[in-house]
Amino acid sequence: QVQLVESGGGSVQSGGSLRLSCVASGYSSRSFMGWFRQPPGKERQGVAAINSVGTTIYADSVKGRFTISRGNAKNTLYLQMNDLKPEDTALYYCAANSGYGFSLSPLLKPQVYSDWGQGTQVTVSS
Repeated sequence: QVQLVESGGGSVQSGGSLRLSCVASGYSSRSFMGWFRQPPGKERQGVAAINSVGTTIYADSVKGRFTISRGNAKNTLYLQMNDLKPEDTALYYCAANSGYGFSLSPLLKPQVYSDWGQGTQVTVSS
């Protein structure tokens, strides 16, 4: 049974840091995973993604500030978020799908993912 469970959200001041975690049950190492976010009143947007061999892709808005990684068991996903800004405020989702994900650019699009977590809130105050 596939299940994705996020944790690590919270409230921080501008310039602060948070680390999000996602445990993916029912997935093997041959999978790609990503983080998405949905600000209030806006569409869900891709933040970062990582394929089965560890290659990553980031949205321009978070490059240099966020780092995506997978745990040794490949079924845990992390998002280290540094230098947070008020515009980073959103509900953050973990997503996954089976496959290698060698073509990176589609990995920031929600439609390529089959499974989603319930989301964790990140709020950044100025």
